[in-house]
Amino acid sequence: MGYFWLPHSVETAWFLTPEERRYASSRVVKDRAAQEGSATSSKHRDSNSFSAISTTDEESRGLLNPVTASSSDRRATLDDRGLTPHDILSALSSPLVWHLLACNILSAIPVYAFSVFLPLVLAPLTGNKASPSLLNLLTAPPHVCGAITLYLFASYSDRHRTRLRPILLGLGIMVTGLSLVVVLPTTWAVPRYLSLNILISGAYIASPLTVAWISGNTPSPGKRALMLGVNGWGNLAGVISAMLFRPQYAETGYIVPFFCTLLSVAAAAGGYVLFLRNLSKENARRRALVHEWDADERESERSEGLGPLVVERRWLARVIAALRKTEVSPRMVAWLEDATQGGREGDEKMTFEYGL
Repeated sequence: MGYFWLPHSVETAWFLTPEERRYASSRVVKDRAAQEGSATSSKHRDSNSFSAISTTDEESRGLLNPVTASSSDRRATLDDRGLTPHDILSALSSPLVWHLLACNILSAIPVYAFSVFLPLVLAPLTGNKASPSLLNLLTAPPHVCGAITLYLFASYSDRHRTRLRPILLGLGIMVTGLSLVVVLPTTWAVPRYLSLNILISGAYIASPLTVAWISGNTPSPGKRALMLGVNGWGNLAGVISAMLFRPQYAETGYIVPFFCTLLSVAAAAGGYVLFLRNLSKENARRRALVHEWDADERESERSEGLGPLVVERRWLARVIAALRKTEVSPRMVAWLEDATQGGREGDEKMTFEYGL
């Protein structure tokens, strides 16, 4: 229903008055073009350096040496073309989005588990004698701890333009809390309750900062929307948590579900470490590659994604060739060919450096 009901852009928002549309449109333009001013006011750097200035987005490390925003940068910043074949192909074939999705699912299991099942988990700690109202009241302090911690981490992340390291620290807090819950005897009600507070303090950090990373490192609006949609499948963590925290584990204080949750969070932490390592290596590779180019080649890559590096999609060429032979879907062949036209876009450009 949303596909047909939601407006394509501010200018087509039927529920706004003409004046409200103009005002909202000006805010979108200012938001997307915010970095032009920061790029203009920044100091010039050496011509062979990899600049940390971005004219397209305030978080990603941006384009190489964008001392001033060109007209092509401005068009890209204000682009509202919707989804293109290139956006769809680039998003779905990106290993980054699937890597993050797996990490997001694993790290979000405690969020869904304790949002729904925390009263059940607390029941054994009170000897199953507490009233339902008391059990629900006891769920408040852990979530207050989670809210405060998320605010502090998100504020730090915004100020310092870093996402992955705060995520890892949040997962570390979760692992600490889960380890204590697993290790402490079930008869130690107060220490285990305090451990739950520690656990939930770190539970809410990973998912929103993952969304922030995707938003800040995907300049193409269509690709960004699709990658955020794919990342939304992290809600599958709710299905997994429901399968873990079953009533049959209540007598043992839910030790088995807690242990499985600990393994999942530890795996998510390992996944984010690998993600951070891969991005650092990719940024270093791009710096070394672009360093060998001359000024014209860097400008061609920065503006059109047509630097000296050839755009290679060998697997896609084989798919197109196979479809041509079958003659089953000429429209699909045409769509795939359209998706491969042009140069690299957004974060595909060798002059783009991922934020960490």
